[in-house]
Amino acid sequence: MNPRHLTLHQLRIFLAVAQHGSFARAAEALHLAPPTLSLQVKQLAQTVGQPLFEQIGKRIYLTAAGHAMADACRDIEDRLQRLAEDVAALQGVERGRLRLAILTTAKYVVPKLLGGFCAAHPGIEVAMVVGNRETLVQRLAQNQDDLYVLGQPPEHLDVVCEAFADNPLVPIAPPGHPLAGVRAIPPQRLAQEPFILREPGSGTRLTTERFFAAHGARLRTRLEVGSNEAVKQTVAGGLGVAVLSAHTVAAELALGELIALDVAGFPLLRRWQIVYPHGKRLSPAALAFKAWLRDHRPTAAVPSPSAAG
Repeated sequence: MNPRHLTLHQLRIFLAVAQHGSFARAAEALHLAPPTLSLQVKQLAQTVGQPLFEQIGKRIYLTAAGHAMADACRDIEDRLQRLAEDVAALQGVERGRLRLAILTTAKYVVPKLLGGFCAAHPGIEVAMVVGNRETLVQRLAQNQDDLYVLGQPPEHLDVVCEAFADNPLVPIAPPGHPLAGVRAIPPQRLAQEPFILREPGSGTRLTTERFFAAHGARLRTRLEVGSNEAVKQTVAGGLGVAVLSAHTVAAELALGELIALDVAGFPLLRRWQIVYPHGKRLSPAALAFKAWLRDHRPTAAVPSPSAAG
């Protein structure tokens, strides 16, 4: 393969297909006609001399050569972006692009901070992805973004972690729950209640399960749901209790839709972390956002346990 025969246009098209896992979705994202996109990918494969995709059923998968090409495309995109930022910095113009990926729980904290950052740095273009822990860890492993906001960094990846805010976890229940107003509830007693939990792999769930296991208690799982909103609605409906970030439930507690329980050992003190791969060269925009988070740390008021109704 002669790399001189490759074009940036072809590489960007290929990377879009690899990221979307679909020719049709990639064509839509790039505003290209599907036949035009398919032709470019076919010409790229001919230049490489090996197939880059294989189709099984209705889905397409990267071949070994395709994975290598996707990694190279991401490297090229990153380098070109850094070049644009470096040139802008030399011109004394604050420009650039910030790619941010945040945990679903952090959407109650980070967007507000991001709004202030964007107002102070209008020349920086921001793209933000919100996902669960599994999604963010996958993106982190593939170095798809500049910065990641996680509650519990992955132990199997070589990453840099910088805490920037407290994230206390509190036990919640529906109004009128039998444990409302009870003081210093033993963890073993709460564990007897039916629990509403996030999906396996959730950082909040991991922390909760470890806490109760350390007290010799095993949770009675009634439901597993895939979002904090679903957890809150299910608890408010009287199907069980849960443990969530104080940031997540602040509005519902204030409105009386949920109550906080007084459980010994709570709140569980965690911290929001800015995470990125070790050795990653952060862009000026990413460095500016990191500094903004340090200077504008959000606070979470730990709710007082509800009195008995």
